[in-house]
Amino acid sequence: MAPRPAWKGYLKLSLVTCAVELTNVVTHTERVSFRILNRKTGNTVKRIYVDAETGKPLDDGDEIKGYELDGGDFVHIEEDEIEAVQIESSHTMSLDGFVDKASIQQIYLDTPYYVAPADKVSEEAFAVIRDAMAGKKMAGLARIVLYQRERPVVIEPLGKGMVLTTLRYDNTVRQPDSVFGEIKAVKTDQEMTDLAELIIDKKKAKFDPSRFDDKYEDALLELIRAKKAGHKAPKAKAAPKPSNVVNLFDALKKSLSSDSGSTKASSPAAKRAKPKATAPKRKSA
Repeated sequence: MAPRPAWKGYLKLSLVTCAVELTNVVTHTERVSFRILNRKTGNTVKRIYVDAETGKPLDDGDEIKGYELDGGDFVHIEEDEIEAVQIESSHTMSLDGFVDKASIQQIYLDTPYYVAPADKVSEEAFAVIRDAMAGKKMAGLARIVLYQRERPVVIEPLGKGMVLTTLRYDNTVRQPDSVFGEIKAVKTDQEMTDLAELIIDKKKAKFDPSRFDDKYEDALLELIRAKKAGHKAPKAKAAPKPSNVVNLFDALKKSLSSDSGSTKASSPAAKRAKPKATAPKRKSA
């Protein structure tokens, strides 16, 4: 069964418009999930709203959304009033500008969606917009109301369809300097950098997402299988913790040897590099 679209509307380039639908790229159907149970009865439990002052459960239909004002008062907002709020991007994504996708910093990229024509009539216009962007190697910028929020998005060709990625607003993104600003500048030794580059070369590979596996998920499934069979939970395996590197040069050489064998360790870069003396550890007072 085809996945349910997350949004339906129109994609617009100047006077060219086509009906499109968005589908989630990511699925969570295969993830291990747990239900909350009553420990005593084994029955599933459900969440209910209770009045914060009286502690009494609310009857069906008594819930209403409220926006808090200064002083603790609330403006009551009905669901149909929220649904009635409509702007252009609620139903139409207008391609307002075009950029090189690589020019968008990774920190602004959020959630991806597949974009496909919603009907047969829209297929030709959809293909023209897609092929034009592919020909110019550009991605389009637009806006969309998704889950009751307007979001900036970038749209780019992907095979016979397109992929849309929602973007984060600038005022919601911590800039790198706010985190990296206090990292002190370090002058690295070129010979040790050469060794690190050799390790990188040895580990160079093509991106293949099928090789990724969720080891934590596998461990959870092992726990579930054991409990289902009436066995005790598997003993936790203590994960080895890396220790601080005392001699960086030696660590690099050992890494290179373990990854590529002794022949690589005797490469020109390894021969040129000489171990650097390290200061002895100070005894604690």
